[in-house]
Amino acid sequence: MTQTDQFSGRPIAPDAAEVLQKFRVSGGRPFHSYPLEQVRELYERNCAANGLSGDLLPSATEFSVGHFKVGIYDPRTTGGRTPAVLFLHGGGWVMGSLSTHDGLCRRLASLTTMPVIAVDYRLAPEHPYPAAIDDSRVALQWLFDAGNEHGLDVTEAVLVGDSAGGQLAAVLANENANTTKPLPIVGQVLMYPMLDLTMSSPSYKRVTDGFPLVADTIAWFADNYLPEGIDRSAPDISPALAQLPAGLPPTYVITVDNDPLVDEGANYAAALAQAGTEVQYQHLPGYAHGLFTSAGRIPRGEQTVDHVAAFIRDRTIY
Repeated sequence: MTQTDQFSGRPIAPDAAEVLQKFRVSGGRPFHSYPLEQVRELYERNCAANGLSGDLLPSATEFSVGHFKVGIYDPRTTGGRTPAVLFLHGGGWVMGSLSTHDGLCRRLASLTTMPVIAVDYRLAPEHPYPAAIDDSRVALQWLFDAGNEHGLDVTEAVLVGDSAGGQLAAVLANENANTTKPLPIVGQVLMYPMLDLTMSSPSYKRVTDGFPLVADTIAWFADNYLPEGIDRSAPDISPALAQLPAGLPPTYVITVDNDPLVDEGANYAAALAQAGTEVQYQHLPGYAHGLFTSAGRIPRGEQTVDHVAAFIRDRTIY
């Protein structure tokens, strides 16, 4: 039976209740209430405990690209030309790694039957803006240009990101559509993306307590990522406020109800449609931010990963 949450006033889905209750019984402290190194370790442990189990793949390798690393999850047993997924992890630009999203990337590779390239971009506050987006730009170009290094002959790519990674994916897609020689980006998947760091949407006032990620958490992420005095409405910081270009690829936007980011995700899906982009929008009542890094414990998260993989497959050509 679906229950109404005492903090958000919105439903909690039955399959999400156990994970949320465990969080609250353990103290219910949101991410921003911990010291930086401690929250990074906690995030690693929680993703390992609650995430998807690691599907076995023929190949999983790491490469150094400049100042950062990438992980390549290749489900194929033979080479040849192939589409690929560029995956950008969440964690508010201050936490997260190849290991936090390892199970998710392995599952996407297994379901799509194409290589998934995960970007281990540099984290703030040690490496503030624009480090994360600069590394993401480099990784995208490297994917297409460095076949002699990584061994992939990539024909086209789909961008996928959760939370802060969704912001990075959206920025890459917008910039690519604006260039005179765009790369073959054929889709993007934005999973509860962080798109407006002016934090001006109403859902910030609704989700303020009782969850690992609340409004003050987003503010803490932004303060760690962004240099003081920077314009937070800039297009590579808040893509929801950007003038969207023509020629954006088909986009799948996913939001969850118990999330301060829900309104900006919904608004961005509408803005994409108004800009002439093919959009698939899915809103999941009863679920909170972190669904996809808890998909090993919450069945709806795992089911939605299946939907993401189907979207990717439908937009790529072998």
